[in-house]
Amino acid sequence: MAKNYDSLCPVARTINVIGDVWSVLILRELLENKTVRFQEFQKSLQGIVPSTLSQRLKKLEADKIIHRKIYNEHPVRAVYQLTKKGESLAPVLLALKRWGEQNP
Repeated sequence: MAKNYDSLCPVARTINVIGDVWSVLILRELLENKTVRFQEFQKSLQGIVPSTLSQRLKKLEADKIIHRKIYNEHPVRAVYQLTKKGESLAPVLLALKRWGEQNP
């Protein structure tokens, strides 16, 4: 997992929460799809191993960026959704997308 940077700087605090590629791509999936299951993340995030996905989801949940909702099915299933705090990252992710489109 990424190292923590100076928490007095707002940019560093943001990087501490979403500063790795997998976290940003998880957020992208949730912005596009609203609710996503673990297996759906695995399919859409080519190359991520289950342990890394699990770590990133747990960290984003601990940082209150996403929420995990458990369904009492058999087997038990969970879906992930953005919280209000997570939704507030939409303009940041859209800016990254625009920049990527303009600078291939």
